[in-house]
Amino acid sequence: MKAILMAAGKGTRISRMIAEVPKSTLPISGVPLIRHTVSMLLGEGMEVSVCVGYQSNKIMEALEGLPVTFYHNPLYDITNSIVSLWFAKQEINDDMLLLNADVYFSKDILIKMLEDQHEAVVAMDTSRVEVGDYFFKTINGCVKKYGKDLPITERNCEYVGMAKVKKDFTETFCRQMDNLIYTQQHGRWWEEVLYTMTADENIYTLDVNGLFWSEIDYFDDYERILMHIESNGQ
Repeated sequence: MKAILMAAGKGTRISRMIAEVPKSTLPISGVPLIRHTVSMLLGEGMEVSVCVGYQSNKIMEALEGLPVTFYHNPLYDITNSIVSLWFAKQEINDDMLLLNADVYFSKDILIKMLEDQHEAVVAMDTSRVEVGDYFFKTINGCVKKYGKDLPITERNCEYVGMAKVKKDFTETFCRQMDNLIYTQQHGRWWEEVLYTMTADENIYTLDVNGLFWSEIDYFDDYERILMHIESNGQ
């Protein structure tokens, strides 16, 4: 199985607090977040690729010595993560875990994702519907509506920041990604490859309610991770 991490963006909401440091390199117990994540993936026998762009040298330094393949998005400042993933398209030919490098998550979440048998599945948390970054409305376990501004009355859960696509679904996934790229929709997130298929394909969800995770959008998110580790020793 393979994993691709998206680590090309600047992270404008937190950048003013951390200067010229990519948020995925913030230290977690003295180890850069992205190195912590990659080490966990490698520990499960996965082949890992990382999409870089902003301050790519610092991300590569954070992963020095690890068997990682890098793909550079030279247009990171004028495109979104769909373009970063597109540059790594040649890797999408096996069971794939796709995830944002600025998410800290417990190993229990990783194991649940790896064990899920759906062709396409995204991680979500049903305990978060009022405050969060991106929300879903699900029907029978599948994504039907989605968005940052999805009305609270329609939200079932918050998106966690990772998805899995089985090998048999990768051709469908890549075809839709090409459709979006070739129609100049460069400002989309990589996840929208899946979201834009929800009318015709079942994009399932996996609930990680009760397990710890945090996407670093603001400095408070980073502090929440540090507090969790201090309290739980993990």
